[in-house]
Amino acid sequence: MADTASRKTPQRSVRKTLLDGNVAFQVTEAYKNLRTNLTFALSTKNSKVFAVSSAMAGEGKSTLAANTAIAMAEAENKVLVIDCDLRKPVQHKMFKLNNTRGLSTLLGGIHSFKEVVNEGVAENLDVITCGPIPPNPSELLSSDKMKVLLEELSKYYDYIVLDTPPINIVTDALTLIDSIAGFLLTVKHRVSTYDTLGVAIESIKMANGSILGVVINSVEVSSGKYGGKYNYRYKYRYKYNYNYNYNYTYGGPDDTDDD
Repeated sequence: MADTASRKTPQRSVRKTLLDGNVAFQVTEAYKNLRTNLTFALSTKNSKVFAVSSAMAGEGKSTLAANTAIAMAEAENKVLVIDCDLRKPVQHKMFKLNNTRGLSTLLGGIHSFKEVVNEGVAENLDVITCGPIPPNPSELLSSDKMKVLLEELSKYYDYIVLDTPPINIVTDALTLIDSIAGFLLTVKHRVSTYDTLGVAIESIKMANGSILGVVINSVEVSSGKYGGKYNYRYKYRYKYNYNYNYNYTYGGPDDTDDD
């Protein structure tokens, strides 16, 4: 059994995107490389809608979703981000948007698309936040309304990025499999485990879904001949309350993403 001292307690931190100032050049380049690889992966798919998720909470999936969308928009693609985490939404905080209306009220028939979409959050980038947390998130995401919505929006956007809940905690993300090209998964260096990632991958495969790639974050990379090190980590705080107990045992700094 792991020693109690080795179990890291998440600490509160700040969410950042590529739109914020003072983003390290290495981070920007990493997202450009991801954009290129993802573009190739999606080129063989019938859909340009994809979900970003993780095995567990705190592995950086919402940050990855936001920054991947920003990077794709910077390449002159028309991009839409939809916060499909209808339990613990983050995208309205990432982009500093009002969350009084959003996907939940759109699917609930309370508001129209024009009333919930945040246009021009950045050049070529629109965002739909979660909206008020509904009592039936899985049912909304698996509804015919959601399927039709994604089909219609695909006519107007080059790429649609869905920020979805962790796969090993709730099944919400898997209900979208028939409407997406696949999943982009994120794992956190020294936090995520092979076992939890394996369970997530197996769940996707069992549901006949596709995996577009896996991104490892929070990795310290040497700058090369100059011998310096750049810390590619962003720190975020985000707790899920899904009645799921879990602990991580790992060495290294106490630095837990919150999305």
